[in-house]
Amino acid sequence: MSDLYVAAGGGGDPLGTLIAARTVTAAPPLIATYAWERPEISDTPGPLGERHFTGLARSVGGAPAFTPGTRARRPAGSTLPRLAADLPARLLLLDPARGLSALAGRIGAMAEAAGGRIRIVDIGGDILTHGDEPGLCSPFGDALTLAACHLTGIPTTVHVAGPGLDGEIDERTLLARMPGCHALTPGPAAASAAARALAWHPSEASALWAAAVHGARGTVRAVNHTAELTGVSAKLYHLPLDEAVAHNPVARALLAERPGTLEESADLSHRLTGIHGLAPEDARTPRQDPPAGGTALLDRAVAVKALREAAAGAEHVTFRYAARSLGLAWTDIPALRELLGSDTPLLRLT
Repeated sequence: MSDLYVAAGGGGDPLGTLIAARTVTAAPPLIATYAWERPEISDTPGPLGERHFTGLARSVGGAPAFTPGTRARRPAGSTLPRLAADLPARLLLLDPARGLSALAGRIGAMAEAAGGRIRIVDIGGDILTHGDEPGLCSPFGDALTLAACHLTGIPTTVHVAGPGLDGEIDERTLLARMPGCHALTPGPAAASAAARALAWHPSEASALWAAAVHGARGTVRAVNHTAELTGVSAKLYHLPLDEAVAHNPVARALLAERPGTLEESADLSHRLTGIHGLAPEDARTPRQDPPAGGTALLDRAVAVKALREAAAGAEHVTFRYAARSLGLAWTDIPALRELLGSDTPLLRLT
């Protein structure tokens, strides 16, 4: 018997979800996730479905599962096949293309076949959005997850990891929305379970949480925001599904209106928040042309000096931010780590 963990927003959330799962239980988890990648990874906007992949296997409840041999069909791209090799977890694909009810049916079948309850994990906490926060940028996927899990009727817990670390809702606001919620503090071993993947993956929120668990504190410059790592940043909060839904107006509207397609669901989210979940992510940080030869032509001292200047006093930077600031691609992160001599989730500058 195993609980089904659902990585609420896709992207790098499976890494943080693994850390959360290792905090709750030592058993290798089942993690269901959207294949919802950033534009720098995939040229296909929105969540990828089964038709975008070759080599998917079948797992619990007939769910499509990623293996190291899975490949995305171009122009789509995905980090999930490599994560399937580097994370000690079974990664299952959530395909929302057929709408809310079909997604709920798939999640329900996965959870029933696994024999346990559902645990939704959101890194950062925007799953508790009220829809009007100034930093909000990606509420749709989380709301879709909440609504689908509610429709299953299966007991579900919502976990918020590292409140505020995704830069969408600040830590103080989120804590006020979780009064009395119990918090766990993952141990370093839980965070280390994702270390192999964090060495190359461009995830920022999961990297920030892992760094906080390992004891990092202070300001961090990420691509689209500056985060402050505190004692709260290392914690994992949990609350009942109904309480999370009560905070989230998009989830409530999805449950009330039951849109029949993914596009209609995204239109509903846009109507309530002004953010269309299927539109390509706005590239808010200019990207330089990568130097010929990638990191080969970079000098370590020059690179560190440039990053300190770019970070404007921040004590750490994410490796995604470091790569962008130096005009590199996210695929250059492992080489950049080697150049800078760092094997930690964040690069410390001071």
